[in-house]
Amino acid sequence: MPGLDSGLFSGSITYICEHGEAGAMGIVINQPLDLSLGEIFDHLDISADPKFNDQAVLAGGPVQIDHGFVLHPGGGKRWDSSLRVTSEIQLTTSRDVLKAIACGEGPEDFVVTLGYAGWSAGQLEEEIANNSWLTLPADKHIIFHTAIEDRVAAAASVLGIDMNLMSTQAGHA
Repeated sequence: MPGLDSGLFSGSITYICEHGEAGAMGIVINQPLDLSLGEIFDHLDISADPKFNDQAVLAGGPVQIDHGFVLHPGGGKRWDSSLRVTSEIQLTTSRDVLKAIACGEGPEDFVVTLGYAGWSAGQLEEEIANNSWLTLPADKHIIFHTAIEDRVAAAASVLGIDMNLMSTQAGHA
């Protein structure tokens, strides 16, 4: 929501990967870093097609910003360290998925981030109750096929909202 007007979460969309009694974990999917996937491949000594030189790596959240996370559709391929988020989406943290992507054998659709967003028990629910976040069902098209800069507007339009018309003030009736 517009009330979160500073820091990483300002204007962000976070895909919630896990939510339970212990808290929640998600990946921010629309905050590009000044870093390309090609640079990540170079740093990891992974040979890759030059087409990755301009592909953005995203700030996935403020936790473990030195760790990579790859959000991608599930499929028949198994990776060394994956969390099955839904029947359609996985989150992988192992290097093998990056190597496969670099040589054209990985998932076709993916979002690469550094870091993740985390909330302690009850924290996310409190933030939602305080009108800090809008919630909606995940949309694979928005996650994987919408330009990064258009994701907020696309997500808001699912709810019939224009974020440019939203107030930074929240109220409770």
